[in-house]
Order: sequence, then structure tokens, then C-alpha cells
Amino acid sequence: MTATLIWILVALVAIGVYLSWTAGRLDRLHVRMDATRAALDAQLLRRASVAQELATSGVLDPAASIVLYEAAHAARQAEEEQREVAESELSQALRAVFGDPAQVEAVREAPGGEEAARELAEAVRRVPMARRFHNDAVGAARRLREHRKVRWFRLAGHAPFPLAVEMDDEPPAALVERVS
Repeated sequence: MTATLIWILVALVAIGVYLSWTAGRLDRLHVRMDATRAALDAQLLRRASVAQELATSGVLDPAASIVLYEAAHAARQAEEEQREVAESELSQALRAVFGDPAQVEAVREAPGGEEAARELAEAVRRVPMARRFHNDAVGAARRLREHRKVRWFRLAGHAPFPLAVEMDDEPPAALVERVS
């Protein structure tokens, strides 16, 4: 009788340790997901800021400046629910303005244009990477949260279900290819 109770107690402790380890792993995934979201937000803000600076620098023609400035301003001011749409529109505006290699060369030839174009190219190249890292972290957290043990024992607590960021972040080819 005593041996049976000891084995039951050992099994319960082992299950408790396993569930605790799983909850800790899920918590670490949520922390990683929050960190990657912060990095993505920083890269999106950097891209919008550089685009806005370039739009107001006088290097671009007036029509391109207006299109780029409005898209960058909308991306910076967007509410969380509209953020992906506004960022996608900024990507489209960047491709429209810098789709032509002649436009990129005109920017580079202007005073201070080489540095501005390089900085913008770096910003638009980092956004897809940051989004990919975030979506990878979201995928890992989702896969773990879908396990039966996590649902049955409510190991995720009150954390919201992780959502991936889906947006158009394709960089303008003419801008990025010269920097590479």
C-alpha cells in the first residue's frame, strides 16, 4: 500500500514538473514574441521616419514627395488595427516612387542623397527580416498552445492568442539592388 502511494506521488510530481516546464517554455516563447514584435515596430518606425525625411528633403519631385510623405505619415499615425494596411500602403508607395532606377539615381546624385538612399535601402531591407522573425516566434507559440496539455491545464493563462503580422513589405528592387 505504501509503495503504491509513493509511486503515485512520484508520478504526480513528475507530471507537475513537466507541466511547469511546459508553462515556462510557453512563457519564454511569449517573451520572445514580444521582443520580436518590438523589434518589428522599431524597424517599421525607422522605415517610415526615413521615408518621411526623404520626402521632405526636397530631393524628390513634388508628386513623389507628396505620395511618399502621406504614406509614411499614415503608417506612423495608424492605430493598431489599421497598422498592417498602412504599412502595406507605405511599401506600395516606396515601390511606386523608387520603382524606376532613374529616380533612384536622381536621389543619389542630389546633395546628401547617397546617404539618404542608403539609409532608406537598409530600412526597407530590415523590415521583411524583422517580420519573418516575429512570425516565426508567433508560429512556435501557436504550435505549443495547440497541444492538448496546454489547453486542458490552461498553461497559457490569460495571454492573448498570438497573431502573425501579414503585410506587403516587398522592397523596391531598384533601391535595394544597388546597395547589395
